[in-house]
Amino acid sequence: MIDLREMSLHEIVLPATTPETEWVRGRALQKVSPTYDHARLQGLLFMAYTTWADEGGYGRVGTEWRFRIAPAGAIVRPLVPDVAYLSYDALPADTPRETVQAPGCAPTVAVEIISPDDRPADLADKVTTYRAAGTTAVVVVDPRAETIVVYDERTRLLRVGDALTHAALPGFALDIAALFARARL
Repeated sequence: MIDLREMSLHEIVLPATTPETEWVRGRALQKVSPTYDHARLQGLLFMAYTTWADEGGYGRVGTEWRFRIAPAGAIVRPLVPDVAYLSYDALPADTPRETVQAPGCAPTVAVEIISPDDRPADLADKVTTYRAAGTTAVVVVDPRAETIVVYDERTRLLRVGDALTHAALPGFALDIAALFARARL
């Protein structure tokens, strides 16, 4: 149970839990422990983003990284994307390590992998919150349908045969068919 006395008027502060707890639709929501399929996709996406970001010097990539998200005019709350990319433009490379641990900004790109127990309304709230807080793109991966939906100024559905690219990820391209084929191993 969450102790509401830990909250302030400006920020919802949740205790560290395993798995992590987020603030979604006005309530504390503990992330679901992922299945192998979820973990495999998360690992593959992390590796693809990390290789790209490290080679290009673009920014940081992490899994299950807690962000303190602050949509305009709303209270700050924790969200924990499955994979997050945070550009050095948003948080410079020389930022103190303690600030990097739980940034007070939105990730540049947030990746959410749909789990069997995820409620569509919770996922929609996360997408809306990330975007309102300044996330450039939210990438939602559906392992069952083998699709990816990218939310930015518009909504794009990517299927096998497409590649995941985005202006926030200069030079990054991920073949959707190859991703899901590797995830099935």
